[in-house]
Amino acid sequence: MSHPFTGAGVALVTPFKEDLSIDFDALENLIEYQISNGMDYLVALGTTAETPTLSTDEQLEVVKCVKSKVNKRVPLVVGIGGNDPQKVIKSIESTDFDGIDGILSVTPYYNKPSQKGLFEYYKMICNASPVPVILYNVPSRTGVNMKYDTSIKIAETCPNAIAIKEASGESSQVAKMVKYAPEGFAVISGDDVLALPIIAVGGIGVISVMANALPKKLSQLIHFANEGKFAESRALHLEMIDLFKLLFKEGNPGGVKAAMEVAGICKNTVRLPLCTISKLLYNDIENEMKKLL
Repeated sequence: MSHPFTGAGVALVTPFKEDLSIDFDALENLIEYQISNGMDYLVALGTTAETPTLSTDEQLEVVKCVKSKVNKRVPLVVGIGGNDPQKVIKSIESTDFDGIDGILSVTPYYNKPSQKGLFEYYKMICNASPVPVILYNVPSRTGVNMKYDTSIKIAETCPNAIAIKEASGESSQVAKMVKYAPEGFAVISGDDVLALPIIAVGGIGVISVMANALPKKLSQLIHFANEGKFAESRALHLEMIDLFKLLFKEGNPGGVKAAMEVAGICKNTVRLPLCTISKLLYNDIENEMKKLL
């Protein structure tokens, strides 16, 4: 039986209008664009969605919109995390999980917990969740790196912890997780640029930022890699390598929203404290996008 989150996932942006209200029409179009271009599953309310700037009511409306548009055609993951486990559990308990196939839960940020604290935290979250949990390790944003043996211990203790979105950038950590993971626990790349090498050592795919703008090419890259067609996957990786780097040069999702505007998907608008990218970077992204569209 294949893993439910094998392949190409996308961390959906939240499109905004010029007045910074949510553009639900653009969000619906984005979802259709992803599904029709080969993405295997969608992730709502992740980091790329600018979730911290969305009110509770807006978050509920986004999930409602995504669930309705997806209509169970592909798996849907919703980001539910934070640095207070009690608040996270309350969010889980108040969520209608009909049409939601898993949650993505980031390591607690700001607190800088120990490895024991991370283990106990995730044990609480997993026990509260009625759906599978994808752990999310992104130390560049949270200030704490969850080590491979902690992730393995969580997976061994909590049967519904079925994957980790790994964005530490540490190749040996990824390889050890693949080597020692219990059956059914998988590693998913949290970085577009590392998706191919992570799959090469045993990962199962990516939760992508770039796919918001280029779902067909990104999904093909991942599908080729998972099929062992590494020459074809490598060619796509090298074709997009310059854009991979440009999208994050001045932060995420500023870069990818600029690329999406070039592609005619949504406006290049973000909420503070994020700012739109510089004109110079926008021009560089526009030039790369024109080569890839």
